[in-house]
Amino acid sequence: MLPREVYENFEREFLCPFACKSADSRGRERAAEKCGLRTEFQRDRDKIIHCNSFRRLKLKTQVFLSPTGDHYRTRLTHTLEVGQIARTIARAMRLNEDLTEAIAMGHDLGHTPFGHAGERALDKLNPNGFKHYEQGLRVVRLIENDGKGLNLTYEVRDGILKHTNMVAETKEGLCVRYADVIAYLNHDIDDAVRAGILKESDLPKDITDVLGHSKSERITTLVSTLVSSGAEKMSMTSEVEKAFYGLKDFMFENVYRNPTCKSEEKKTYSMLDGLFEYYIKHIEALPELYQTLAELYGRETAVCDYIAGMSDKYAVDKFIEIYVPASWNSK
Repeated sequence: MLPREVYENFEREFLCPFACKSADSRGRERAAEKCGLRTEFQRDRDKIIHCNSFRRLKLKTQVFLSPTGDHYRTRLTHTLEVGQIARTIARAMRLNEDLTEAIAMGHDLGHTPFGHAGERALDKLNPNGFKHYEQGLRVVRLIENDGKGLNLTYEVRDGILKHTNMVAETKEGLCVRYADVIAYLNHDIDDAVRAGILKESDLPKDITDVLGHSKSERITTLVSTLVSSGAEKMSMTSEVEKAFYGLKDFMFENVYRNPTCKSEEKKTYSMLDGLFEYYIKHIEALPELYQTLAELYGRETAVCDYIAGMSDKYAVDKFIEIYVPASWNSK
């Protein structure tokens, strides 16, 4: 019996009834020979972490634009934290850890440079709108692997698309949706304290009395309440849920809309506006893949595909290359 088959049998025997078993996957868009060593979901996780878009996450902003310090989260470290939390939930509930991890590793592949500021900029520029979760699906289906896509299973694609505001078709997808918010709220508190925007003592006492007075305590409380509800229900108690959404509201009011955090956003809008305008007029300046996408899906969509894939640094470098005279940019 192949190692994959041994593990598929393990899933059938050990995972809970609500888990998605890899042997029961709805499959890939294109037929592919199965791996003898890995299950379908293990294989998807590996495809994702070896792709270009995943590596670029290390140079994409999470919340703070151009932070001065090595310890602020990037989109990559956020992804790793989401994966850790999601796997903890999945393991405790006897859900499919491999599917959960694959979705977590891929959930932000469609994010733009400069965090949500970049997403808002492209949403205004593209007549069809722009959402990072929809872009994530485009990345894994149409952009990665020189336009061939990663040919992921249906369940992983579904989890990537629906990790923000839609209901995933698997419990593993729901794990990642919860883990995403748990991760970003708590690590953004950490970064806001580091930036001098908050003190831990600024957090409302009625919230910390329920969730905990440290990042570790809050994550433990939130994960524990989900696990205790069971895989079928997977929800928070009313007291914890109220505190959770109270913390989310507090963070939006005091951090995500904070003038210090948003002080660089106008520069982001100007930069991405300039890149968008240039490439719309000079479609021939795009790499060949994106010229093909322009023919298939329209210029605006293809230009957004290209800009969304940029790291923060690459976007800055391209803007300087296009708009700043060389003599002004000499080092």
